[in-house]
Amino acid sequence: MQTKREIQELLSSAGVAPNRRLGQHFLVDLNLMRLLADSAQIGSRDAVLEIGAGTGSLTEALAEEAGQVVSIELDRTLASIAQSRLGGAENVQIINVDVLSGKGTIAPAVTDAVTRAQARLGGRILLVSNLPYDVASSVMINLVKGPVTADTMTVTVQKEVAQRMAASPGSKSYGTLSIFLGATGTVEMLRVLKPSVFWPPPNVDSAMVRYVRAEHKSRRIRDMDLFGRVVGLFIGHRRKMLRACVRQAPPELGGRDLWLTIFDEHSIDPTCRPEELTPEQFVDLANSCHRSLVN
Repeated sequence: MQTKREIQELLSSAGVAPNRRLGQHFLVDLNLMRLLADSAQIGSRDAVLEIGAGTGSLTEALAEEAGQVVSIELDRTLASIAQSRLGGAENVQIINVDVLSGKGTIAPAVTDAVTRAQARLGGRILLVSNLPYDVASSVMINLVKGPVTADTMTVTVQKEVAQRMAASPGSKSYGTLSIFLGATGTVEMLRVLKPSVFWPPPNVDSAMVRYVRAEHKSRRIRDMDLFGRVVGLFIGHRRKMLRACVRQAPPELGGRDLWLTIFDEHSIDPTCRPEELTPEQFVDLANSCHRSLVN
């Protein structure tokens, strides 16, 4: 792991400065970095995905425990620095690519590298990362939906994102991210982080959060893609009544009469608003929609 001074010297030697547009806020509190790595509970057969390698500071700590670390860095200069620092580590792969493809899904180069690592090691896939703020929600939702799914995600994110991760139905922060994580696992807020533990300090508080996938929950979802579309249909109109939302349903999701039948099947009041439904109720709705469409 690298101190603030060491990171500053590495960037200065390369003739660059932190790029705030790319969300480059380096975690420089080494005790918190160790807490992040330890909280991930990494095993020697695990494949760890890190988004935002930076200068490789956290990557060094992850490589001590993981069977393989696949570390993604968009910035070419930072990727080069990380590679120079970790080039001798046989269990580290630095990939200079945008983690998200043009379609908002995980880039093929990333999914391929992680899939190969897991196949070779036979263990879990873990996301452990100081996540860049602008991709945090998309990355986590993708790693729930698949095709590559994370068994756990231990991350630092903007506090607002952390609140969305752990939000309960009816709260202001409750939305798509809350539903996906709540429907497939559990979320624990580990620590609120002040701006001073990063360099340069962001303008907002951050938080360290851990998500653990629960197979018994995940298996309940019959069609993850359909589940996502159903969540999008309702949360896209979160303050409307359910019966009003279904008027916007595309043909492939069934008509109004079908949805009123589904609401009745699950004893859901159609005058409720989507933000009041639990993740489990969204699973019930999606599963009933799936069953009706395939029959």
